Amino acid sequence: MAQTGRDIKRRMNTIRSIQQITKAMEMVAASKLRQAQKSAEATRPYFARLQQSLSRALAAAERVGEELPPIARSRQGDRHCLVVVTSERGLAGGYNANILRRASEFTAQHPKTMLVVVGRKARDYFRRRNRDTLGEFVNLGDNITTGQAHQIGQMIYDFYVHDLFDKASILYTRFINTVTHRVELRPILPIGDAYTGGEQETQAAFDPVYFYEPSLSQVIDVVVPLLIDAAIFQSLMEAKASEFGARMTAMRNASDNAGELIKELTLSFNRARQAAITKEIAEIVGGADALERVR
Repeated sequence: MAQTGRDIKRRMNTIRSIQQITKAMEMVAASKLRQAQKSAEATRPYFARLQQSLSRALAAAERVGEELPPIARSRQGDRHCLVVVTSERGLAGGYNANILRRASEFTAQHPKTMLVVVGRKARDYFRRRNRDTLGEFVNLGDNITTGQAHQIGQMIYDFYVHDLFDKASILYTRFINTVTHRVELRPILPIGDAYTGGEQETQAAFDPVYFYEPSLSQVIDVVVPLLIDAAIFQSLMEAKASEFGARMTAMRNASDNAGELIKELTLSFNRARQAAITKEIAEIVGGADALERVR
């Protein structure tokens, strides 16, 4: 059905209003992205150094034959715990869809997987599918704190110690740049599988000797929970930066699409107006011809 000029004008005004909203949301996301990107990049060296320190301690324990604490011993079972990190809100392009698709693939491969969800989107997704969860963490806000990461890490640590599962991983989105984000599965537990791949030290002319006080086993027992919290915190920061980047890109694309649609509607409006003018001229000319015939 052909649209009148008034209908086209009304639709153009509606799209302009939506475009103003998407531009505002793009600017807000860009502002938050700068801070989140700095925070995410700042956590990487700390986590890598902590991972390297634990790897060195585990290697020293293996070298001297010292018995490791229970938390640092590998398990042979196949019971998994998966921490799924999504956003609280949508309007972020394929950010949440990519995470949830990967989570579904993981649970399909490991049907007995226990879930810990972070973010409203993950919680709602698994609730609709009647999946039970070990824990739900929502409304964390835009500024992730170490206390929030500690709550998640402490819960995973306690459940692992009490033998509820054998392996724990966190599924998050790693921030590469503003438009590129990669879904990654980061192992958390067991320690022997998750944190023995730290960055290698530069080879020197001599091998450093480290002394651990009060004992190597006690040092490992203290560092492991700290590293679990650091892994979760770093993953949350990466995910938050990726979320803002995805939302900024999605809002920019929405604004561009609105601009293109406004251009198309402007052409349609001009055609409709020109057709109306042509019709009026034709009616005037036809009326004048009719009057001439009457005379």
